[in-house]
Amino acid sequence: MSKKPKEKHLYYLNELKDYKVAGGYPDIRGWEVRDSDKRVVGKVDNLLVNRNIDRVVYLDIDVDQTIIDARHDPFGTPADPEIKEFVNEEGENHLIIPIGLVDLDEDEKYVFTNRITHKTFAETKRIEKGAHLNRDYEEAVLSSYTRKTEPLDESHQKRRKEEDYADNSVANRWDDDHIVEDENYDRELSKRNQTGDEAFYDREEFDGANFRKRD
Repeated sequence: MSKKPKEKHLYYLNELKDYKVAGGYPDIRGWEVRDSDKRVVGKVDNLLVNRNIDRVVYLDIDVDQTIIDARHDPFGTPADPEIKEFVNEEGENHLIIPIGLVDLDEDEKYVFTNRITHKTFAETKRIEKGAHLNRDYEEAVLSSYTRKTEPLDESHQKRRKEEDYADNSVANRWDDDHIVEDENYDRELSKRNQTGDEAFYDREEFDGANFRKRD
């Protein structure tokens, strides 16, 4: 007897007719994404919305060819013990990034992260454009992005301190509610599915306050 498929909980923004980018905020789809060294790793192709908690939780990234050419083995242990290892196949050229791990540069129109290196992006399990995302994949990506890395060298440490100082001085912080607004969707709590999503996304990596614009 086949297992019943898990209920879908993540939707691409273009799948939801009742959602749009909120007025007064830039539509970052098409913007470059840069790593902790400001090296291009791809571009924002879409936003991923969790309808159970009514929030944007990920950016969907169409990766740069340099990520594919790096040919690093994906990092992480699959949640399913029957899966021995992750392998990135041809056509799998998208990644997801939790919104709490990125910032915006509105002047230059790009998205960047101070926490993820090019090598880490290259080692992360990829997906095909528009693929259905399950919790196992989310866990694998988070384990890749949050694992311990080598200590930063002196120049990186200095830059990180300067950027942290600048971030702390920014008064206009982005919240995920400002990224997407729901025009017609019923937000009543009684309508939410009991999937444990609120607990899963209640962590630093999904902190919408970190998704801020750089003046």
